[in-house]
Amino acid sequence: MLQHHDMILNGLAEPSQLPALVSPSSVNSPNTPTEPIPATGDIPETGSASSEPAKDPMQDFYQLQQDLLLYSLALMGIIFISVWIFYNLNIALNYLIGACTGVVYLRMLAKNVERLGRENQRLSKTRLVLFMGLIILATQWNQLQILPIFLGFLTYKAAIVFYMLQTVLIPDHK
Repeated sequence: MLQHHDMILNGLAEPSQLPALVSPSSVNSPNTPTEPIPATGDIPETGSASSEPAKDPMQDFYQLQQDLLLYSLALMGIIFISVWIFYNLNIALNYLIGACTGVVYLRMLAKNVERLGRENQRLSKTRLVLFMGLIILATQWNQLQILPIFLGFLTYKAAIVFYMLQTVLIPDHK
């Protein structure tokens, strides 16, 4: 005898006919568990807070967005001061231009991801124009240096790696 889901998938039955298809002999089929189903109070806690209301996935997204922005700004400040101390102010300012562009890029990416599914079906590539424009400007203007700007732009990626390592190594950090 075909299982109920097989019958529905093969077109032999509609989902609305499912209660009519359940018979006493099919209740104890080989694929059905024979253990009694525990009452709601008997379900053991598995680490998730079942008594708390369900968390909104967008709230998690906004928290991630805020965390990545804070980590990026913190790394940007630390690296800017370090580059200024160990090299010079010109290179540190070049780094800062790239890092600020990276933060703007991260914000644009977050806004684009937020609209994904509701308004857009795929991610826009307009934020790449920001990075390409910065690199083109750096190659044309003699005062700017490409490498510090590029490494500054990548600061937001370092923040993502830092966040990922923190999440993996310290799972209960929030």
